[in-house]
Amino acid sequence: MKTVKFAIIGTGLMGREFASAVMRWPHLSGMKVKPEIVSICGSPLTPEETAWYKSGLSTINQVTEDYKEVLANPEVEAVYCAVPHFLHEQFYVDIIKAGKHLLGEKPFGIDLAANEAVNRAIERNPEVFVRSSSEFPFVPAMQRMCDMIEAGEFGRIIEVEAGFLHSSDLDTNKPINWKRMIKANGEYGCMGDLGIHVCHVPFRAGWVPRNVRAILSNLVPYRPDGKGGTAVCETWDNAVLLCEAEDAEGNPFPLTLKTQRIAPGEKNTWYITVKGMKGSARFTTKQINTLEYMHYTGGGQAWAHEDMGHETTFKSVTGGIFEFGFSDAILQMWAAFLYELTEGKPPKTFAGCVTPEEAHLSHLLFTAALESQKKSSVETLPTV
Repeated sequence: MKTVKFAIIGTGLMGREFASAVMRWPHLSGMKVKPEIVSICGSPLTPEETAWYKSGLSTINQVTEDYKEVLANPEVEAVYCAVPHFLHEQFYVDIIKAGKHLLGEKPFGIDLAANEAVNRAIERNPEVFVRSSSEFPFVPAMQRMCDMIEAGEFGRIIEVEAGFLHSSDLDTNKPINWKRMIKANGEYGCMGDLGIHVCHVPFRAGWVPRNVRAILSNLVPYRPDGKGGTAVCETWDNAVLLCEAEDAEGNPFPLTLKTQRIAPGEKNTWYITVKGMKGSARFTTKQINTLEYMHYTGGGQAWAHEDMGHETTFKSVTGGIFEFGFSDAILQMWAAFLYELTEGKPPKTFAGCVTPEEAHLSHLLFTAALESQKKSSVETLPTV
């Protein structure tokens, strides 16, 4: 069993998710590699956070608020970095230059220029393995749909819609946070924070947008500042991107991508629908264990519903009859990262984390979407 020694930079919500996944690593069966967390870095890093991490991970021997101390630690081989968007360029570039493998959070740079700076660092350090976080495609029902895409079961694509919706900002009394500030989140707004999740499967399928017409909404222009006053909300709450893409045969089709923070009734819904001339399929995390599909064989058309169990790409001790959840998706994503790091490629096309090239494509799309919103125009994306 090979061990890869990790640091966590950013000890908040997603840092704890990774730590929890490491604690659960024996849950996976058949893996030839395991992560070991030896360093944690947060700013600030509270005593309570430190105690939580150390209570479950006896391997931690470095606790710091200075990420450069992490990069100077020769024991650290790889880093999970979960920091606000405005820090991505500096932190990711420094991590890569230090020769540490990286799984970073989306959007991989606050804007296109920052993303391209990260990509230049990757090009100059080809020995470093770099990927972006996106866990939802690892759900068994979604992996089944991805198998259908790869097998060409849909035929000529009619249309595709993918989205990530929640209602976290529906409460207008919710105090402002950094995701509503351009200096911290970037101009992309909800696209930057949610968009790679939505783009992951379409981009991996080769459905690259030719152009985009975007409609972006700032539905709550002011929020409480948490100090008794109000603050201006500068970023977009919701985004609808209508794109033209091409299927495997070069046929154009509409690709609709939605990222919404104000979607009444949605808790945290990721979904995708693919409609084709031979068949269709749809999946939503509202019914996380169910895949809906139909094949056209003449006569009537009816959706079939198939409930999936714990039929994961990376096998676990959980029985196949049992249901799958978000923490399982996180564990599968980390298994994919470690597998590709050590084996050189994912076990199958759609069982890999977001690549730097896919993250770059998302930046080209979101930058064009901002222009489309400004001009009320259809914007052509650069050829990639």
